Amino acid sequence: MSNFKSRGFYIKFYSFLPIIVLFISVLNEFDLNYLKLEYFSFNFPFILIFFFTLKDFKNFDYFLVFLAGLVNDTVVGLPLGISSLSYILICIATSYLRNITIRPNPIKDWFYFLFIISLINSINYSILTLFFSYDLLLLSYLVNIFFTFILYMFFAYLFKYYLKGLND
Repeated sequence: MSNFKSRGFYIKFYSFLPIIVLFISVLNEFDLNYLKLEYFSFNFPFILIFFFTLKDFKNFDYFLVFLAGLVNDTVVGLPLGISSLSYILICIATSYLRNITIRPNPIKDWFYFLFIISLINSINYSILTLFFSYDLLLLSYLVNIFFTFILYMFFAYLFKYYLKGLND
């Protein structure tokens, strides 16, 4: 890894990889609809934002997260600012958890993540149905929350491996 750090451009690119992946995921709206699985979707940006905000990653800027939310709203066709609000609320809640935690515990973080994504999705559902009269299926939100919660630990393991490679 020391050879990797001696190359300036590559280490810069590698250190900004989470933000790049966030923008790619909101541009692609990655939820495995290509596999034609009716009841399988998860919110990868929620996992990415929660993990890197929790780890206080220095290149994970909240303004760029806000811009990613605006891009997501544009791609998906939601009212502008809904995803940005969700992403910033995740950043705020995760920063709060990081500041009050003395000893980090992955299982407690995982269940806090469930609480946060449930709260955020209920706020989104309420705003979209009450103010914008969207016809949304509650079952799709519940499926999304379930699979996002389940897949968090898998992606957290991958992201820890990434951070380990960055710190070596």
